[in-house]
Amino acid sequence: MGDTDRAPDVRRLLDAVLLFGSELDLPTTLQRIVEAATDLVDARYGALGVLDESATRLSEFLTVGIDDATYRAIGHLPEGHGILGLLIVEAEPLRLPDLSKHPDSHGFPPHHPPMTSFLGVPIRVRGQVFGNLYLTDKTTGDVFTEVDEELAVGLAAAAGVAIENARLHRRVRDLALIEDRERIARELHDTVIQRLFAVGLSLQGTVRLVRSDVDEAVARIGTAVDDLDVTVKHIRSAIFGLESAVTPAGDGLRSRLLAMVRESSRVLGFEPRLLFDGPIDTRVGDRLADDLAATLHEALSNVARHAHARSVEVSVVVTDGGAGEDGDAGGTGPELSLMVADDGAGPPADAAVQGGHGLRNMATRAAAHGGTATLAARKAGGALLAWRVPLR
Repeated sequence: MGDTDRAPDVRRLLDAVLLFGSELDLPTTLQRIVEAATDLVDARYGALGVLDESATRLSEFLTVGIDDATYRAIGHLPEGHGILGLLIVEAEPLRLPDLSKHPDSHGFPPHHPPMTSFLGVPIRVRGQVFGNLYLTDKTTGDVFTEVDEELAVGLAAAAGVAIENARLHRRVRDLALIEDRERIARELHDTVIQRLFAVGLSLQGTVRLVRSDVDEAVARIGTAVDDLDVTVKHIRSAIFGLESAVTPAGDGLRSRLLAMVRESSRVLGFEPRLLFDGPIDTRVGDRLADDLAATLHEALSNVARHAHARSVEVSVVVTDGGAGEDGDAGGTGPELSLMVADDGAGPPADAAVQGGHGLRNMATRAAAHGGTATLAARKAGGALLAWRVPLR
């Protein structure tokens, strides 16, 4: 057969490979492989059996062509006996005109549809057999041909690459999830647990004060309540970070800012702590969200270039009333605030330098919404950018 005669078959093979080649989810990849193989050789039924760790039995069995009612009626899935087992023992392509007449055939379980012609090929991943493709009952002929076998072998080779690609993607995703879990665990330990411990000690001391100094006791309890409120916000932010690591990134403002903060770790050398509070995704409009994101990006870039900081804390809060530096009372109406605090060198002493293009850009964005932007030294060292915009 000449190259011209084989061109349609090659195109069919390429089309089949494209069907699953770009998929990164392993279960979806496996299902698409068996679907593509079934269509490629005009089989009525198809299956992909995945070997277990011992490589002697089937741990998964994906099918095409059998309806749900029949699938349920058959019950227990095959484990690799009979012809299926032969392909496990001898990992070579197998083509039969009538599988029931092969000496290794064990027949079919009750409710199983009758099958005659058979084509089986192994799928190898990095040289090791991953599983087998089982194709039965050619719809356009009595038996599977040598060309069908070549096409199935070619598809199986491409399938091995696609499976390895999906496996690697899953490992990378799992590693990223582990890193996020470790980061969140550190954040919970460094901020939440320590804060709860401090609140507990304060309340223990308050019990003694109740008898001697009621005013001081009330003040301590008020401080403890405020600390617990901040702790709850840290927990919510940590949970959101973990959920964002597990599920695909959304298109909300929280997800957008979280991705920006994570990306900043490349230039900062560490990941800033991020705290969310309030209905950020629902109360912040698109234009304001764009200006907020641009301001945060510029603020983090400035810290990376000038501050020489070892830690950065970012808070994005929607409140009923404004809040000042370190919790001082601010405005009277609903407000969006962005605070970026670092422990670096602090703002420049020269007012002209401090009011450079970066801060002017931030102030201009805030002013466009009737808000303000200020950069000030922190009491504990470093700098605090406070960007506030009223919400209408």
